[in-house]
Amino acid sequence: MCSQEAFQAQRSQLVGLLVSGSLEGFESILDWLLSWEVLSWEDYEGLSLLRHPLSQSARRLLDTVWNKGAWGCEKLIAAIREAQADSQTPEPRDCWDPRSLHPARGLQSHRPVIVRRLYRHVEGVLDLARERGFLSQYECDEIRLPIFTSSQRARRLLDLATVKTNGLAAFLLQRVQELPVPVAPPLEAAACKKYASKLRTTVSAQSRFLSTYDGAETLCLEDIYTENTLELRAELGVAGLPATSPATLGLEELFGTHSRLNEDADTVLVVGEAGSGKSTLLQRLHSLWAAGRHFQEFLFVFPFSCRQLQCVARPLSVQTLLFEHCCWPDAGGQDIFQFLLDHPDRVLLTFDGFDEFRFRFTDGERHCSPTDPTSVQSLLFNLLQGNLLKGARKVLTSRPAAVSAFLRKYVRTEFSLKGFSQEGIELYLRRCHREPGVAERLIRLLRATSALHGLCHLPVFSWMVSKCHQELLLQVGGSPKTTTDMYLLILQHFLLRASPPDAASRGLDPGLLRGRLPTLLRLGWLALWGLGTCCYVFSAQQLQAARVDSDDVALGFLVRAQSVAPGSSANLEFLHITFQCFFAALYLALSPDTPPASLRHLFNCRRPGSSPLARLLPVLCVQGSGRQEDGVEALLQKAEPHNLQITAAFLAGLLSRQHRGLLAACQVSETALLRRQACARWCLARSLRKHFHSIPPAVPGEAKSMHALPGFVWLIRSLYEMQEERLAREAVRRLDVGHLKLTFCSVGPAECAALAFVLQHLRRPVALQLDYNSVGDIGVEQLVPCLGVCKALYLRDNNISDRGICTLIEHVLHCERLQKLALFNNKLTDGCAHAVARLLACRRNFLALRFWGNKVGDEGAQALAEAISDHQSLKWLSLVGNNIGSAGAQALALMLEKNSALEELCLEENRLQDEGVCSLAEGLKRNSSLKVLKLSNNCISSLGAEALLQALARNGTILEVWLRGNTFSPEEIETLSHRDGRLLL
Repeated sequence: MCSQEAFQAQRSQLVGLLVSGSLEGFESILDWLLSWEVLSWEDYEGLSLLRHPLSQSARRLLDTVWNKGAWGCEKLIAAIREAQADSQTPEPRDCWDPRSLHPARGLQSHRPVIVRRLYRHVEGVLDLARERGFLSQYECDEIRLPIFTSSQRARRLLDLATVKTNGLAAFLLQRVQELPVPVAPPLEAAACKKYASKLRTTVSAQSRFLSTYDGAETLCLEDIYTENTLELRAELGVAGLPATSPATLGLEELFGTHSRLNEDADTVLVVGEAGSGKSTLLQRLHSLWAAGRHFQEFLFVFPFSCRQLQCVARPLSVQTLLFEHCCWPDAGGQDIFQFLLDHPDRVLLTFDGFDEFRFRFTDGERHCSPTDPTSVQSLLFNLLQGNLLKGARKVLTSRPAAVSAFLRKYVRTEFSLKGFSQEGIELYLRRCHREPGVAERLIRLLRATSALHGLCHLPVFSWMVSKCHQELLLQVGGSPKTTTDMYLLILQHFLLRASPPDAASRGLDPGLLRGRLPTLLRLGWLALWGLGTCCYVFSAQQLQAARVDSDDVALGFLVRAQSVAPGSSANLEFLHITFQCFFAALYLALSPDTPPASLRHLFNCRRPGSSPLARLLPVLCVQGSGRQEDGVEALLQKAEPHNLQITAAFLAGLLSRQHRGLLAACQVSETALLRRQACARWCLARSLRKHFHSIPPAVPGEAKSMHALPGFVWLIRSLYEMQEERLAREAVRRLDVGHLKLTFCSVGPAECAALAFVLQHLRRPVALQLDYNSVGDIGVEQLVPCLGVCKALYLRDNNISDRGICTLIEHVLHCERLQKLALFNNKLTDGCAHAVARLLACRRNFLALRFWGNKVGDEGAQALAEAISDHQSLKWLSLVGNNIGSAGAQALALMLEKNSALEELCLEENRLQDEGVCSLAEGLKRNSSLKVLKLSNNCISSLGAEALLQALARNGTILEVWLRGNTFSPEEIETLSHRDGRLLL
């Protein structure tokens, strides 16, 4: 017997038992207590709320059970034993009666075994229950939410059956008894449990502190982690329809039941630009799993870094990879490995930084033996393909440029990491600076400094702002504008920290830089050599070869790298790959042994011979070279293109006129410096003109169109880093295009600032298409300078909210050339509709407005309808896929009665129903301009169709009325089609 006093005395130990496992274990305890009627249904509902931390729920459970008396306390101890004794499948002590008069009571009495039997068959049971009318589609979708594990979905189904009175409980009781009895859970071996506990502890220790952007201080991940914008890869539409809007998800939904590129694949791919937070995202995943908060469907999680894996030279087997390079089992290694092979669905492997893996993906070499060793690249590639550990889930992070079509064949789901939203930037700064006033001052500075605000969209820049907050808040000059400015600021921060106290007031003056020039050149050479050899983790021998000493390391730009091999010495790596590129650019700018000729390889960001840029350099820049030049050229030729692009942009910034004095004071020959500047400027301007000249001629009668090639955005960024308006003006002087497409080009706020800097000098108006990028509200702000040359602006799928559109409208009001605005699939609501209505009221030359796939409702539709009523130029209005009902339809109907210019009105996928369509039909009777009315998927019945037919009888202008996807029977469709051929059914 367990007295209440003894129970209370063991409270801390009991809390430890309840939270030491996973959420699954805690919910299993609740199952037993509910089946024994220790907990009432009200008790259970209060304890099973998912929003509470596990420790809080555990303490509430102890309080609840203690109030039940000694019997309840004893039953809790028994439930803990039952949940821990997973070696036997729990079966009812007596068989339940599927024809019971009280089926809900039977589900509760035998809940543990029913959950065990049901959890592998939830999907099939849900489908069958829906087919038989016991569940709605909405209820099925709620149960299938990707945040729930299979066992949690089974429990949610049982919970629903308890409250529904339509026979669901009886159906489940009958159906579950027909399901096969599951085999005993596979964790009966004590060695497996012990290894899982050790692995969880190891991963917890590795993920506790931030592993990136971390110099001298130690940042606790839990304290500062801020959600990043994670989007499911958008699928392009077919047959002229737009793409589905990409879903914005939480990290916990990474393995949900989303649309999949390849159902048979095991790999989840997360792509993002350098500095977008991919490594931190994975670290957060590891931390949540180790803490038992999420991803508990996996019993084993093995984290790996691709930059560290490539340092492994000897052949590896799967067993060696998991045990020697992640966590070694203390006993029973062979049994544990056999368990992993037998149950791969309980295993998760993560591989961070595939773009830093020197080996390019290939599926030509098959290796299917988990025990035979092979090369590290063969092992990784065959794991990703599923030839090894098929069924185990793998997560791979990479920059987009390193992901080939061959690799995507083996990707199950692809996500894009888009960076911080405006709210995310502010939340991150508040978490980094909890002292009063500091975060708020930084936030005010960012809001007042558009360019700096745009940079902070990437987490690496938000970290820099946080790190350099004193310099930013105390500065008397202008705030940083470019990426180069920010990295020079962080360089100043680290140099001043290592300088005497009296140097702090000087800032980054030439004297400070000149005093540390030998160190910067040594670090720069190490960085450049690493880029050329695809080496990002440096051994003691490599540091010695580059003459990098302990004083150089003490600056803080090199930090300790986690070892990938047992017994290996402590290796170092740069704070971030972008820092390695920055120091390589510093070397190229400051080294006296780097002649301009070597820069042709830097600005030729492809393999030798694959680009015309090398032929564009002035003859005077291509001269004989010495041994050092050969070394630099060889390294630049071998470096990865995406790293070369970052390095080239940094070099362009360093060679700008703004920083010329800083470089000239560092013992660099003035002649050499001027030649490097001239070479970089000439290369950029000439290569852009070459890019423009490659555009094919326009189709007769249409505007000339240009779809940006992969290097275009990089060239624009490099021009922006130089901050020379004359150079930007010269670069686009002869550009003659009517339509500039930059879709799927990874355009974020920083790229928007660069585009605006260059495109504002166009001589002719252009339609700027930025669909499927990461513009966001902050990026819209950066586009303001070039809005005056835009005749059309396309911003589909860019995570823009009402705030961004209101900012846009405020400036567009003064841009007479802009006549078309497309805002498909963003996050717009009624909140921005009044601003858009104001635009239409002020700008009488507007032609098209497309709000497809947002959340504009009746209020927004009413505001727009009022503004359009007497508009004389608007031809196309699209409000497809919003939330417009009958009230909005009535306002649009009144607009149709008055408007004499609108030719196409698209209202598909709203909730107009018959009432709204009848209103529109009345408006059509008095309209003489509309040619196409699209009303598909609006729950319209024959009543609404009759009203439309009456309107069509009096309207000869209408050519098409789309009614597909509404509630017509096949017979009604045939009848309506014959009555008027303009109805498209």
